[in-house]
Amino acid sequence: MEGMLRIALAQINVTVGDLKGNVKKILNFTRQAQRLKADIVTFPEMAICGYPPEDLLLKKHFVSDSLKMLDSLIEKISDIVVIVGFVDRDKKGNLYNAAGLIDKGKLEGICHKIELPNYGVFDEKRYFQPGKSPFVFALGKTVLGVNICEDIWVKGGVAKYQAGQGARLIINI
Repeated sequence: MEGMLRIALAQINVTVGDLKGNVKKILNFTRQAQRLKADIVTFPEMAICGYPPEDLLLKKHFVSDSLKMLDSLIEKISDIVVIVGFVDRDKKGNLYNAAGLIDKGKLEGICHKIELPNYGVFDEKRYFQPGKSPFVFALGKTVLGVNICEDIWVKGGVAKYQAGQGARLIINI
């Protein structure tokens, strides 16, 4: 990718727990972004499972089903970069609030949310582990950083690190 990037922001209204319906909506908006000749389309935090998934995350099958839906989404993506929120799980079973960067039918990278809110209606530390390192990705000649919600609010935090690593574009879902 060189020169200008055309970015579509798909601020869709997903339903907590409706994995198939949410992925269908993501695909519909991806196709719309492609028709508009966007290079990148971004979706909200936890777009695949809906936010906040809360105690659904305690059901292993829910997380497994969510990851299968991510895989099915990846298979259907081509000719556009998609950044989408989902629940990630490591080999030890730890969960992460994540964003996947999909390009040409492949999951090219995963960003784990670092700054987990735990105030008011937010209880993310109950369910998720914080990410360990900010996500920076080269998309052609464009270096971009991807972060999630609260990550952008902390002064001197994730976005500053990403800029220091060469990111000239920060995408916060």
